[in-house]
Amino acid sequence: MMDLVQQNNYLVVIAIGVVVGYLSGLLGKGGSAISTPALQIFAGINPFYALASPLPAAITSTISASTVYRKEHLFDKRVILLCAVVGIPATVMGAQVSDYLKGKTLMVLTALFIIGLGVSLAVTFLRKHDKENYNTTSNTAGQQASAVNIYIIVAAFAIGLLSGLLANAGGVLFSTFFIKKLHMPIKRALACSVVLSALLSIPGTIWHWHLGHIDWSIALVLAVTALPFSWLGARTSVRMNTARLERLFAFTLIGFGVFDIVYTLAVK
Repeated sequence: MMDLVQQNNYLVVIAIGVVVGYLSGLLGKGGSAISTPALQIFAGINPFYALASPLPAAITSTISASTVYRKEHLFDKRVILLCAVVGIPATVMGAQVSDYLKGKTLMVLTALFIIGLGVSLAVTFLRKHDKENYNTTSNTAGQQASAVNIYIIVAAFAIGLLSGLLANAGGVLFSTFFIKKLHMPIKRALACSVVLSALLSIPGTIWHWHLGHIDWSIALVLAVTALPFSWLGARTSVRMNTARLERLFAFTLIGFGVFDIVYTLAVK
């Protein structure tokens, strides 16, 4: 009976890997914001394992998706490099702190943060009138370089810290920052966040593995199933209407965040 239950759980994990992989490529994120609540809700995974086990899969899925974005020439190499240099060590710092918080606390923090990002982006997109500004190149080039660099450094440190704390690849946080503060077009923002998700997932994976928060059987299943579907999701993203992609991105965050926090507070 136990074997049957375990087998059914792995079938659920496979299904989660397929869905999360596709959405990761589509929305330019590592997928932790989606896979974490899904693993706990549908597969009954322990909160700590649900938080950290998707990190290794985030590496493979984001690398797969980045190949599509690269062909479309959507990367801003300067922004990616600066965010990675600051964000990676900050991720390690945040991961160390996570060991002192309860799993339920981390789940609630993750859900609240995702909801906040989704609402913020939804308001931004719905109020936007000049769509041409979001279909051109990034506006960061027209700003003073030194001021922008300091802005990026501060944001990258904060995002890296939160990413390590919440065992999140950081894609959602970076893409939101790029869209709202650097005024990047959404497809460029998603492309840059995909690369950073892969880079920040590496130290996060190593540290949470050290803390014993990763179930490698779950991580492997997610990594293998997400790989081809993240590529497919990225292909869909680069061909999707920009306005539709913006709304899909914002309301997907809100939906998953609300679902997760209601489950965590009401059921657990």
